[in-house]
Amino acid sequence: MEKLQALKKTFNSDIKNTDDSSEMLDNLYIKYLGKKGAINNIISEFVKLYPNQKKEWGPRINTFKKEVETALKNLQQKTLSSENVINSIDITLPGIKPHIGHTHPITQMKHYAENIFLTMGFKVVDSLEVDDDFNHFETLNFPKGHPARDMWDTFWTEDHLLPIAHTSTMQHRILKTHTPPFRVIIPGKCFRYEATDTVHEHTFYQIEGMYVSKDTSLAELIGVLETFIYTYYRYKIPYKIQPTFFPFVEPGLELLVEHKLKSGEKKWLELIPAGMIHPNVLKMAGLDPNTYKGFAWAIGLDRLVMLKYGISDIRAFHKGDLRFLQQF
Repeated sequence: MEKLQALKKTFNSDIKNTDDSSEMLDNLYIKYLGKKGAINNIISEFVKLYPNQKKEWGPRINTFKKEVETALKNLQQKTLSSENVINSIDITLPGIKPHIGHTHPITQMKHYAENIFLTMGFKVVDSLEVDDDFNHFETLNFPKGHPARDMWDTFWTEDHLLPIAHTSTMQHRILKTHTPPFRVIIPGKCFRYEATDTVHEHTFYQIEGMYVSKDTSLAELIGVLETFIYTYYRYKIPYKIQPTFFPFVEPGLELLVEHKLKSGEKKWLELIPAGMIHPNVLKMAGLDPNTYKGFAWAIGLDRLVMLKYGISDIRAFHKGDLRFLQQF
């Protein structure tokens, strides 16, 4: 049984050279105690011995097998202990702080603008993101076939709804459900068939505003807008107000602010389209335009934020670039 002596030497060498890993331990079990392992090979040869040889080598083989089992069991305990040390958590070590996100700059400034209007007595009403033809066009003095529909008539769902092109779609609902005098603002997300550039986006945000009473005026509208602009920017930003046309207001106006381009050139940028609510819009809601008056506006929130922080390209807000967003 010279093989038994050689096997003992090999096993002792393997035990000394093991790296205490679970993988190495598994390999040793297979090599020595497996079904086709070295000890079973010795036992298969043992049956061929003479009876007097079996009496001599039988106990030796059993003793060696027990030594192997004991050695591997001890090695297993050692391996588990070392792995537990490696995998244990030292609660005294400083923790790794998770990255904490924050609200988008548009959302931050939306809340800021809402708070300004709340101090002026306005109530916040949520907008829809899709609406029907009736509220989107007809109640706002856009009859079927009106040419002004073209820039807002984008795509329709199977339910005959379309993504709103302006927050003014809420005007009819507000007029029907509120008793004058009332003041509301309606922040919302808008979608348009728009060629994008540094100051135009196909998806953007507006803050609609409405005030209806018996004695409001265009002068009061201008006063509200001027107060908001000064409070929001906290300095006298250059602006001008000029007449314009929108089907749902009469007269219509727009507030423009001075915008500095990358080239250094300054241009006027439309920020707030506004005006006195058109008599036809009041009639559609069941209000007598001879008794009630109102004004409305729609602030371009993206441009509002863009000008506050000196951002030259409006498209930066929705690119999802964390290097940009983490600055706010």
